[in-house]
Amino acid sequence: MTSAAPHDLVVTQATLADWPVIAGWAAAEGWNPGLSDGPAFFAQDPDGFFLGRIDGEPVSAVSVVNYGSDYAFLGCYLVRPGLRGHGHGLTTWKTALAHAGNRTVGLDGVVAQQDNYRQSGFELAYRTIRFTGTVPQLEAPAGVRPAGPADHTAITAYDSACCPADRPRFLAEWLTGPGHRAFVRHDGARLTGYGVLRPGHDTLRIGPLFADTAADARALFAALTSEAAGRPVAIDVPEPNAAGVALAEEAGFQASFETARMYTGPVREHARHRVFGVTTLELG
Repeated sequence: MTSAAPHDLVVTQATLADWPVIAGWAAAEGWNPGLSDGPAFFAQDPDGFFLGRIDGEPVSAVSVVNYGSDYAFLGCYLVRPGLRGHGHGLTTWKTALAHAGNRTVGLDGVVAQQDNYRQSGFELAYRTIRFTGTVPQLEAPAGVRPAGPADHTAITAYDSACCPADRPRFLAEWLTGPGHRAFVRHDGARLTGYGVLRPGHDTLRIGPLFADTAADARALFAALTSEAAGRPVAIDVPEPNAAGVALAEEAGFQASFETARMYTGPVREHARHRVFGVTTLELG
């Protein structure tokens, strides 16, 4: 952590009690964070969140959440309006990034920051497009049902195959968080996908939406949106997944925001074709 004279920036680890400050800044930026993201985020790595303060007042934030020994994800990179341009964000970034050690670090970068990320060693992997729309009442199709505790082991294994790292602690909270609705799709006895809907500050959010095929994804999307008839919903779709983009467009959703998935190095092989909707831009 940094030490400082009075009126200088001091960067320390944040706690779950600090999360409303970070989430409030993110909401003000139009990022639409989930209303109950904090417990799941901190469950994965309670030491991975950082705040910069001047005279005790928060002015900057970033998270560097570790997943195992090989991978970390950077998010929540924020500086309070009116205090930007003074190096507070960069100091907070550098302090927090040390938490990742030698791990490959990923992030979902907003357009305005992507050149800065490249200068810090991050390379573009693909674009992610946020689609937003309002859906009519739909019937949940056969083969899709709400997830229960008995499904958590299969969901965790399926999730690991779709991600650069295992994240059981995160999922234990994400699947059961306040207002979160999780659905699974089965082909007989085998899980062929799952998805989660959660309340956000501006719209409901779908994430993740992981599925074997476009048909599985479409069935899960119908089940998730059946919970949200007449309300705005957002989903972040990796642009290389053409079937995912088509699914959002066929539902009448409009592109409203974009980010770039970037990495500092290699990540483990995973089933990227199954990712029809990113879990969260803050933690990957």
